[in-house]
Amino acid sequence: MEQISYTDVPEGMFENLRIIEDSIDNSPLDNKLLELIKLRVSQKNGCAYCLDMHYKELKHAGETELRLSSLCVWEETPYFSNKERVVLKFAETLTKINSAPIPKEDYTPLLSHFNKKEICYLTLAITQINTWNRLMKVFQFTPGNYKIEH
Repeated sequence: MEQISYTDVPEGMFENLRIIEDSIDNSPLDNKLLELIKLRVSQKNGCAYCLDMHYKELKHAGETELRLSSLCVWEETPYFSNKERVVLKFAETLTKINSAPIPKEDYTPLLSHFNKKEICYLTLAITQINTWNRLMKVFQFTPGNYKIEH
């Protein structure tokens, strides 16, 4: 199933991406919120490998089955806080980016929950999971094998 195996990946590539991940992980943002972003963006991009990983990470973090199964229709449910809704909307907008600037109605609501440094980290987290999704779509690592290492 793999088109490019882990051993085919150039030395340093994943390590350099991990440095960015560590920066995001050490940011003031809540880890569960970051994992929610990663799962939703992976759903939008149809990345089975990353879906498996971030679903398992959220389950490990205590996320409920109801919220996990409803994430794909988050706008139609009452299970997500206003803060989460603002972030999920921003994540979706940034994931389906086009040549137009990010609409103010998707950016401005962030300011009632986050400072500008935190918005920078949110933006980086969203772009980072999009990078991972695209790598996995090309590499085609086999989903289902991810193990929690905490």
